[in-house]
Amino acid sequence: MSNPENPESKEETEAEPTEEETEEAPVEQAEAVAEEVEQPETEETETAEAEEPETEEAETAEAPAAAAAEEAPEEEIEVVEEKVYTIPLRHVWVVTPRGKRAPRAVRDVRNYVARHMKSDEVAVSNEVNSAIWGRSINKPPRKITVRAVKDKEGKVIIYPAKGT
Repeated sequence: MSNPENPESKEETEAEPTEEETEEAPVEQAEAVAEEVEQPETEETETAEAEEPETEEAETAEAPAAAAAEEAPEEEIEVVEEKVYTIPLRHVWVVTPRGKRAPRAVRDVRNYVARHMKSDEVAVSNEVNSAIWGRSINKPPRKITVRAVKDKEGKVIIYPAKGT
């Protein structure tokens, strides 16, 4: 701490800027402001230039994928058995609490198809899943019509029925 009896010690700790420093400070501030103003313009041009090659790369990456898709058609499932079921889900509304109805409906659809198609491996397609979840977790449909396709390995995939 400074000595209160000695006023010169306060002056030494609080050094006043010299004339040269005061003249240089506004010049430095003006240069800093000028640099800040110039930087955003250069950054914008740099980002615009950087985006252009990325889009070109993305287009070139999509082109081989599209060519490969044209050459090799989608692997079609070798269908052994295909059936259309209308699955009642009204008991889900009665038995299940409101906040758990859609997951229960998906489980019930999977179990129903597994029981009727005599298979343990059952997959639900995104379309059927979104049809069940379409009205939120609280209000799944009262019934749903699905098309179950069984392949030669015994795996069943559930699709929405055609025409619905």
